[in-house]
Amino acid sequence: MRKTLGIITGLLFITLVQVNAQTKSKSLDKVAAVVGSSIILQSEIEMQYSQYLAQGNPANPAVKCDILQSLLSQKILGQQAIIDSVSVDEDQVDGEIERRLRSMTGRAGGQERLESFLGRSLLQYKDEIRPDIKEMLVAQKMQAKITENVAVTPLEVKRYFDAIPKDSLPFFNTEVEIAEIVSYPKLNKEEKEVFRDKAEVLRLRIKGGEDFATLASLYSQDPGSAREGGELGFMDRGSLVKEFAATAFKMKPGELSQVIETEFGFHVLQVIERLGEQVNVRHILITTTPTVASLERSKAHIDSVYTLLVDKKMDFGATASFYSDNKETKYNGGMMLNAENVQTRTTYIPTDKLDPQIFLTIDTMAVGNISKPTIFTSPDGKTGYRILMLKSKTGPHQASLEQDFPKIKDVAFEDKNNRTISEWFEKRRRITYIKIDGEFQVCPELAGWTTAKDQ
Repeated sequence: MRKTLGIITGLLFITLVQVNAQTKSKSLDKVAAVVGSSIILQSEIEMQYSQYLAQGNPANPAVKCDILQSLLSQKILGQQAIIDSVSVDEDQVDGEIERRLRSMTGRAGGQERLESFLGRSLLQYKDEIRPDIKEMLVAQKMQAKITENVAVTPLEVKRYFDAIPKDSLPFFNTEVEIAEIVSYPKLNKEEKEVFRDKAEVLRLRIKGGEDFATLASLYSQDPGSAREGGELGFMDRGSLVKEFAATAFKMKPGELSQVIETEFGFHVLQVIERLGEQVNVRHILITTTPTVASLERSKAHIDSVYTLLVDKKMDFGATASFYSDNKETKYNGGMMLNAENVQTRTTYIPTDKLDPQIFLTIDTMAVGNISKPTIFTSPDGKTGYRILMLKSKTGPHQASLEQDFPKIKDVAFEDKNNRTISEWFEKRRRITYIKIDGEFQVCPELAGWTTAKDQ
């Protein structure tokens, strides 16, 4: 049962794609398993195995054992969710379906190719997968409820660490903690007008009868949506920037917006469809680029901030919260997060994972020092100026509780989470009627799952 969590977070959330109508018709539509009041059909397993193959994986019939274990887990979670009154909103189901279809459409190379691949229209496909998507979301929510109160104390972290054999302790490379203050160029009204005018010209062309999708594909500077004629797919308010959402959710389908400004630039919008608290919009984006004058203003601003730090009139964290333009770090004292481990919000970053620009700046710095302002380009292509502070530096070492407590705490928490879920499944399995078809009796993953006396 210790393997249950990995299966739930892996195969349970696999995209539910039916490769085509012919594949489906060939599926052996027999009962592969019974779980309480639910059944799992062989065709469900074949469907997910077809998706496994469609993702480019090598043929491996043993994967079907993992798929069945995933479905068994999902059914048990779903049945408990009914008892505990755990449910999901229909809007959540709609959103997840649209998110999956956007991803699938992109991989397939467009809606027509995807529909050909599926052997049905997207409207038909949505109706077919809706029950499965809803069941999956309920299972996810139920699993989250099971572990919502899981936490680890410092004593539990120490016990976990002490139980690790000394020769199995991990080795950590050099790690650093870095804080930043960023200044991006800000255009004045006259400078912005050049870009606003470009968007307005396109808006007038659409108003004059030209096709929105065609102009979006030709001129929009949002590469992700330009390929789809500017279409974003169904999104909720929280997935859109404030100004964009405010406009999109008050428009009627087919209506053309005025030019609006967001942090990304200037947009022209057209609502395609709205479903509850989700809206499908197409847009054209014209991004702004810094002018020479705006760069000079930004440099003067960051130089003045640097002077405040050098004169010790403000500490680095407070200065970042007041003056930094990077929203991801300014409210965290300017501290950068490990991009490969954002979920744990760790500030310890291995030096071999640092951006080369940052590494060259901090490589010769002493802990506590700050760099002079330097120009840089962010991962999303924005040009600005940045001040860095090297807060800490830890040399290569074998894991220790004193130096690596946050990382060990994360691993100890994950272990406790896994055990909590495994123990819950073990209890539920014992009191749930489970019968598995003989074809799957040889699966080592399913050993101990069967509770039916006739097996």
